[in-house]
Amino acid sequence: QVQLVESGGGLVQAGGSLRLSCAASGRTFSSYVMGWFRQAPGKEREFVAAIRWSGGGTYYADSVKGRFTISRDNAKNTVYLQMNSLKPEDTAVYYCAARYVVWSVSPNEYSYWGQGTQVTVSS
Repeated sequence: QVQLVESGGGLVQAGGSLRLSCAASGRTFSSYVMGWFRQAPGKEREFVAAIRWSGGGTYYADSVKGRFTISRDNAKNTVYLQMNSLKPEDTAVYYCAARYVVWSVSPNEYSYWGQGTQVTVSS
């Protein structure tokens, strides 16, 4: 049974930093793309960043480029999202997701999802 478990969310002031973690289990993810998405109240879920387990290629939404960094630790089966220079508009529930082989910005194309972790950035 595939499980994705996010952690690391919280309340931070604007300009601060947080690191989210996504612990993956239940299958071999070497051929998967791991993505981070976020959803603010009243808004659609949107792509934030993605990384390939194998090779480590990364992709970012324009809104977070230069501020967020996605990485993975193969030994721990964990994906991270380092978020720096946080802004109030980054406030959302952040979700980890997995998709086989091909990366995508569409949440509908990801097969596995975590339960989400709340990030709140105060001004």
